[in-house]
Amino acid sequence: MSMETLTIEKIGLSGDGIARGPFGPVYVPFTLPGEIAALAVNKDKGTVMSLSGLSPDRVAPTCRHFGPEGENGSCGGCSLQHASDDFYQSFKRQIVLDALKSKALVAEVGPLVTAHPGDRRRTVFTARRTEKSLLLGYNERESHNIVSIVECPIASPGIVSRLATIRTIAAAMAVNAEPFRITVLETAAGLDLAVEGIKALPDRQRRMAVETVLGEKGIARVALNGEIVIEPHKPVIDFGGISVSPPAGGFAQASKPAEDAMAALVTSHIGKAKRVADLFAGSGTFALRIARTARVHAVEGEDKALKALDYAARNTQGLKPVTIEKRDLLRRPLMTAELKIYDAVVFDPPRAGAEAQTKELARSGVKKIVAVSCNPVTLVRDLRILVDAGYRITSVTPIDQFLWSSHVEVVATLEK
Repeated sequence: MSMETLTIEKIGLSGDGIARGPFGPVYVPFTLPGEIAALAVNKDKGTVMSLSGLSPDRVAPTCRHFGPEGENGSCGGCSLQHASDDFYQSFKRQIVLDALKSKALVAEVGPLVTAHPGDRRRTVFTARRTEKSLLLGYNERESHNIVSIVECPIASPGIVSRLATIRTIAAAMAVNAEPFRITVLETAAGLDLAVEGIKALPDRQRRMAVETVLGEKGIARVALNGEIVIEPHKPVIDFGGISVSPPAGGFAQASKPAEDAMAALVTSHIGKAKRVADLFAGSGTFALRIARTARVHAVEGEDKALKALDYAARNTQGLKPVTIEKRDLLRRPLMTAELKIYDAVVFDPPRAGAEAQTKELARSGVKKIVAVSCNPVTLVRDLRILVDAGYRITSVTPIDQFLWSSHVEVVATLEK
């Protein structure tokens, strides 16, 4: 541990300020470029003791739980509430520009599609029972300590207004003092709670959890490790006017406005395509919207998500035929010969990207491709493969789905 006074030079990919220390870079949370920080430095981590020369881009945080002076601790849910909108939005767009440059890719990058407070319909809380109460909130940065929250400006009002209810249900399910996770999804039928990290509920405690849920309003379903504990109402989310009941604990885009923006870019680019493959299709975020105008083959590795997609497709009038295929595309991508029948392909892989699938796509000659990604680093790796095979990037759009974080979604469109 040493005491240093350093100038913050830039913001890193995690949202921390970066200063040049005597032995290399020092990462300093809650700072902005140009600020002078008196720091307690431990290896490459800096803790601010005082700040001077405050940046004109510094603003007051929106949430009482944010930052080193946060109530109940320093909440790790956000990293950039202290930055002005202009600085923050430019930072996120620059992440995409830098990623493209790292692979020598030339593309027109559109303005950031912005996020707003209250947009998040899905969030993940950590909970833990203590001797006196139950903690419910987010972990501190790089810590197992839980910041118990009473507000959350990023989450939807439907979630925030039921924090007490979520806490009551979590308390009924806590079997010991070990922490566990609760993924909360707001649906048209009420909140969908997916609990993970509790191995099993004893029968007595399961009955207690069921009785607790029945005594509370606004809860559609509670599941433990993917298995339904109680489902008073079937959860329903909307994919462009098509109702889907997602599987318990299944993936859903965290923000509906962000999802709608991504879907609009996807459907606009594929245009009048007649046959489309939607790879890593999930529960049908894009496939069901595309099916209004084109035949769709939806490929997904998760069986429950695929069944939800299939059920929605079969029970929605006016859609073109939708076929489904369960397949682990990371290990067994659709091959070039299989892809040749499609006019357009959409792929939205996990953070690791879709390198193997992209190599097959590159050889396929499919006329139009849309790549959707939550990780610009793996996205540009995959785009480089396609460009080297003769594809042209026609647009790149950064989308802010996780407000005040360093994460950015990207939609890239390509043509052969």
